[in-house]
Amino acid sequence: MIHIANASARVPAKKIYALRFSQYFASVLAGAMLVTASVQAQSPSFDSFAVPSGSAPHDVAPEPGGAVWYTAQAQGAVGRLDPRSGKTERIALGHGSAPHGVIVDPDGAAWITDGGLNAIVRVDSKTLAVTRFPLPKDRQNANLNTAVFDKRGHLWFTGQGGIYGELDPATGKMRVFDAPRGPGAYGICVTPDGSVYFASLAGNYLGRIDPVSGTAQVIEPPTPEQGARRVWSDSKGRVWISEWNAGKVGVFDPAAHRWREWKLPGADPHVYAIFVDDKDIVWLSEWSANALVRFDPQTERFETFALPRSHANVRQMMGRAGEVWLPESGTDHLLRYRSSTTVAGSK
Repeated sequence: MIHIANASARVPAKKIYALRFSQYFASVLAGAMLVTASVQAQSPSFDSFAVPSGSAPHDVAPEPGGAVWYTAQAQGAVGRLDPRSGKTERIALGHGSAPHGVIVDPDGAAWITDGGLNAIVRVDSKTLAVTRFPLPKDRQNANLNTAVFDKRGHLWFTGQGGIYGELDPATGKMRVFDAPRGPGAYGICVTPDGSVYFASLAGNYLGRIDPVSGTAQVIEPPTPEQGARRVWSDSKGRVWISEWNAGKVGVFDPAAHRWREWKLPGADPHVYAIFVDDKDIVWLSEWSANALVRFDPQTERFETFALPRSHANVRQMMGRAGEVWLPESGTDHLLRYRSSTTVAGSK
């Protein structure tokens, strides 16, 4: 059953997916064949799970209890994997759907940012009922990207079309704001004190949202034109960003109002996804080397793990205790890395 909160604006799924793929293909292709000397042999800690062919899994969200949700962007659906059996179930989100991000609420429901439907979509974990929360009619083609829940249970989301917004799931009320510098709002996170930050890929900045007024403060990273893409908070409230253009990982400390950055190993790294685990270890996906990279802020050392398949195109990561989950959008697989196991790396 599909419940429609309001009329939604739709963009063809194939058009959105093709645009996102081609946007960075040229810059990635040159470095995709360069596996740096620091990359280790394939780690035995990787577990692979095939998803239906043609899914192009974009984002992934593991439930605490076991199941793992993922967005099948090329098929206009969300999938749910049972890691114990390896079986998946597929839930269609509606004609024109092109889902990007997925997160899970405390009830186990999946919340999806759907660029094709121009709507926030909820899928009930028990009934699999689909509920849509379309953006206002004057916010067409937002190119919805990523979402996160704040401490009040409100869902904040970004759109590369130049917006960010807030949805109150209890009432369905939505607010949408213009992002500074126009297009580019991408990853988004919440810190332990409840602050909301987002990264702007095209705008090259970190933004902090005032939850009352909705205004965003621009925080400039040290490297110009760095391509801030994904963002994650650690347990201390420091905000980590992946710098796609610069090939760096950066961290902003709000308490000290201070930045630090580190260049990843290799001649031409491209850093896409970032995830900070419960031990404050930073995990990154690096496209040029087709690798998962572990960064320890205490030692400032990198460890690099080759992915099982070439051209994996890992666009997002998420995890739970002892595990990091990666969607291989280029190979139709999900990966689980058991993060308690590491090998010697490089600095």
